[in-house]
Amino acid sequence: MLQTTPTTATTALDLAIPHAEGVSNDEFRAAMSRLAAGVVLVTAHDPEDGPRGEDVGMTATAFLSVSLDPPLVLVSLRNGSRMDDLLADVPVWAVSLLAESQRHVAGRFAMKGRVSDRLLFADLPYTRGVHSPAPLIGGALATLECRTENRVIAGDHTLVIGRVLAATLPSAEGRPLTYFRGRYRTLG
Repeated sequence: MLQTTPTTATTALDLAIPHAEGVSNDEFRAAMSRLAAGVVLVTAHDPEDGPRGEDVGMTATAFLSVSLDPPLVLVSLRNGSRMDDLLADVPVWAVSLLAESQRHVAGRFAMKGRVSDRLLFADLPYTRGVHSPAPLIGGALATLECRTENRVIAGDHTLVIGRVLAATLPSAEGRPLTYFRGRYRTLG
Protein backbone atom coordinates (compact mmCIF):
# COMPACT_ATOMS: atom_id res chain seq x y z
CA MET A 1 0.00 0.00 0.00
CA LEU A 2 1.33 3.41 -0.99
CA GLN A 3 1.37 5.94 1.82
CA THR A 4 1.39 9.64 1.22
CA THR A 5 2.20 12.45 3.56
CA PRO A 6 0.68 15.90 3.50
CA THR A 7 2.77 18.53 1.76
CA THR A 8 2.95 22.23 2.24
CA ALA A 9 2.54 24.66 -0.59
CA THR A 10 5.77 26.05 -2.00
CA THR A 11 6.45 28.62 -4.64
CA ALA A 12 8.86 28.44 -7.55
CA LEU A 13 11.16 30.74 -5.63
CA ASP A 14 11.31 28.27 -2.72
CA LEU A 15 12.65 25.44 -4.87
CA ALA A 16 15.62 25.34 -7.17
CA ILE A 17 14.30 23.06 -9.90
CA PRO A 18 17.11 21.06 -11.48
CA HIS A 19 17.53 21.03 -15.23
CA ALA A 20 15.65 18.17 -16.92
CA GLU A 21 17.74 15.06 -17.23
CA GLY A 22 18.82 14.25 -20.75
CA VAL A 23 17.85 17.61 -22.27
CA SER A 24 20.59 20.17 -22.71
CA ASN A 25 19.96 23.89 -23.23
CA ASP A 26 21.22 23.56 -26.80
CA GLU A 27 18.93 20.60 -27.56
CA PHE A 28 15.90 22.35 -26.11
CA ARG A 29 16.70 25.60 -27.94
CA ALA A 30 17.14 23.73 -31.25
CA ALA A 31 13.84 21.89 -30.83
CA MET A 32 11.91 25.07 -29.97
CA SER A 33 13.46 26.95 -32.91
CA ARG A 34 11.30 24.73 -35.14
CA LEU A 35 8.15 26.31 -33.69
CA ALA A 36 7.14 29.31 -35.81
CA ALA A 37 5.95 32.24 -33.74
CA GLY A 38 4.42 35.63 -34.37
CA VAL A 39 6.50 38.65 -33.42
CA VAL A 40 5.15 41.41 -31.18
CA LEU A 41 6.47 44.55 -29.54
CA VAL A 42 5.50 44.82 -25.88
CA THR A 43 5.53 48.42 -24.67
CA ALA A 44 4.98 50.26 -21.42
CA HIS A 45 5.53 53.75 -20.06
CA ASP A 46 7.79 54.13 -17.03
CA PRO A 47 6.53 57.24 -15.23
CA GLU A 48 9.45 57.14 -12.76
CA ASP A 49 12.20 57.56 -15.38
CA GLY A 50 12.91 61.27 -15.73
CA PRO A 51 10.62 64.31 -15.70
CA ARG A 52 8.17 62.94 -18.30
CA GLY A 53 8.98 59.28 -17.85
CA GLU A 54 10.29 56.98 -20.55
CA ASP A 55 8.76 54.57 -23.03
CA VAL A 56 10.12 51.02 -22.85
CA GLY A 57 9.84 48.32 -25.51
CA MET A 58 10.72 44.66 -25.90
CA THR A 59 10.42 42.26 -28.84
CA ALA A 60 8.65 39.02 -27.91
CA THR A 61 7.76 35.79 -29.69
CA ALA A 62 6.30 34.07 -26.61
CA PHE A 63 2.89 35.74 -26.81
CA LEU A 64 -0.52 34.12 -27.10
CA SER A 65 -4.24 34.45 -26.66
CA VAL A 66 -5.47 32.79 -23.45
CA SER A 67 -9.20 33.46 -23.24
CA LEU A 68 -12.04 35.02 -25.21
CA ASP A 69 -14.32 35.67 -22.22
CA PRO A 70 -12.80 37.58 -20.60
CA PRO A 71 -10.27 38.57 -23.27
CA LEU A 72 -6.86 37.56 -21.90
CA VAL A 73 -3.39 37.32 -23.42
CA LEU A 74 -0.06 36.04 -22.07
CA VAL A 75 3.49 37.22 -22.63
CA SER A 76 6.61 35.52 -21.28
CA LEU A 77 9.30 37.85 -19.90
CA ARG A 78 12.82 36.90 -18.81
CA ASN A 79 13.05 37.24 -15.01
CA GLY A 80 14.86 40.41 -14.02
CA SER A 81 14.60 42.01 -17.48
CA ARG A 82 13.69 45.68 -17.59
CA MET A 83 10.21 44.85 -18.92
CA ASP A 84 9.64 42.23 -16.22
CA ASP A 85 10.63 44.72 -13.52
CA LEU A 86 8.53 47.49 -15.07
CA LEU A 87 5.37 45.39 -15.49
CA ALA A 88 5.68 44.32 -11.84
CA ASP A 89 5.04 48.00 -10.98
CA VAL A 90 3.05 49.39 -13.94
CA PRO A 91 -0.36 47.70 -14.34
CA VAL A 92 -1.13 48.78 -17.93
CA TRP A 93 0.88 48.00 -21.05
CA ALA A 94 0.46 47.44 -24.77
CA VAL A 95 1.26 44.97 -27.51
CA SER A 96 1.72 45.73 -31.21
CA LEU A 97 1.47 42.69 -33.52
CA LEU A 98 4.19 43.45 -36.06
CA ALA A 99 3.76 43.31 -39.82
CA GLU A 100 6.36 41.72 -42.10
CA SER A 101 7.55 45.22 -43.07
CA GLN A 102 8.47 45.90 -39.42
CA ARG A 103 11.44 43.54 -39.15
CA HIS A 104 13.64 46.56 -38.32
CA VAL A 105 11.40 47.39 -35.34
CA ALA A 106 11.66 43.83 -34.00
CA GLY A 107 15.43 43.84 -34.46
CA ARG A 108 16.11 47.12 -32.72
CA PHE A 109 14.08 46.20 -29.61
CA ALA A 110 15.65 42.72 -29.43
CA MET A 111 19.26 43.98 -29.27
CA LYS A 112 21.28 43.15 -26.19
CA GLY A 113 23.25 46.02 -24.68
CA ARG A 114 21.22 48.50 -26.70
CA VAL A 115 21.04 52.24 -26.34
CA SER A 116 18.32 53.98 -24.38
CA ASP A 117 14.76 53.03 -25.34
CA ARG A 118 14.08 56.75 -25.81
CA LEU A 119 16.36 56.70 -28.86
CA LEU A 120 14.78 53.48 -30.18
CA PHE A 121 11.33 55.10 -30.28
CA ALA A 122 12.62 58.42 -31.71
CA ASP A 123 11.87 57.75 -35.40
CA LEU A 124 8.95 55.33 -35.02
CA PRO A 125 5.39 56.41 -35.71
CA TYR A 126 3.17 55.61 -32.72
CA THR A 127 0.15 56.79 -30.81
CA ARG A 128 -0.68 56.45 -27.16
CA GLY A 129 -3.53 54.28 -26.03
CA VAL A 130 -6.74 55.40 -24.42
CA HIS A 131 -6.25 53.08 -21.42
CA SER A 132 -2.47 53.10 -21.25
CA PRO A 133 0.21 55.70 -21.93
CA ALA A 134 2.21 52.92 -23.67
CA PRO A 135 3.16 53.43 -27.34
CA LEU A 136 1.03 51.66 -29.98
CA ILE A 137 3.27 51.21 -33.04
CA GLY A 138 2.01 52.62 -36.32
CA GLY A 139 1.72 50.10 -39.17
CA ALA A 140 1.19 47.16 -36.80
CA LEU A 141 -1.39 44.57 -37.85
CA ALA A 142 -3.19 44.99 -34.53
CA THR A 143 -2.61 46.70 -31.21
CA LEU A 144 -3.82 45.70 -27.76
CA GLU A 145 -3.93 47.61 -24.52
CA CYS A 146 -3.72 45.35 -21.48
CA ARG A 147 -3.96 45.42 -17.70
CA THR A 148 -2.02 42.82 -15.74
CA GLU A 149 -4.32 40.24 -14.16
CA ASN A 150 -1.73 37.73 -12.94
CA ARG A 151 2.00 37.03 -12.87
CA VAL A 152 3.32 33.47 -12.67
CA ILE A 153 6.99 32.64 -12.21
CA ALA A 154 7.91 29.75 -14.51
CA GLY A 155 11.58 28.80 -14.42
CA ASP A 156 13.70 31.69 -15.64
CA HIS A 157 10.68 33.59 -17.00
CA THR A 158 7.57 35.31 -15.67
CA LEU A 159 4.28 34.69 -17.45
CA VAL A 160 2.28 37.90 -17.43
CA ILE A 161 -1.43 37.45 -18.10
CA GLY A 162 -3.16 40.61 -19.20
CA ARG A 163 -6.81 41.52 -19.66
CA VAL A 164 -7.31 43.19 -23.02
CA LEU A 165 -8.86 46.62 -22.50
CA ALA A 166 -8.83 47.69 -26.16
CA ALA A 167 -8.00 46.12 -29.52
CA THR A 168 -7.52 47.99 -32.79
CA LEU A 169 -6.65 46.97 -36.34
CA PRO A 170 -4.62 49.87 -37.78
CA SER A 171 -3.20 47.83 -40.70
CA ALA A 172 -5.34 44.71 -40.89
CA GLU A 173 -4.48 43.99 -44.53
CA GLY A 174 -0.77 43.25 -44.05
CA ARG A 175 1.00 39.96 -43.40
CA PRO A 176 2.59 39.02 -40.06
CA LEU A 177 6.24 38.99 -39.14
CA THR A 178 7.22 35.53 -37.89
CA TYR A 179 10.23 34.01 -36.16
CA PHE A 180 11.49 30.55 -37.18
CA ARG A 181 14.85 28.80 -36.76
CA GLY A 182 16.43 31.84 -35.16
CA ARG A 183 15.48 34.34 -37.88
CA TYR A 184 12.67 36.74 -38.71
CA ARG A 185 10.63 35.41 -41.60
CA THR A 186 7.59 36.26 -43.69
CA LEU A 187 4.75 34.02 -44.78
CA GLY A 188 4.56 32.93 -48.39
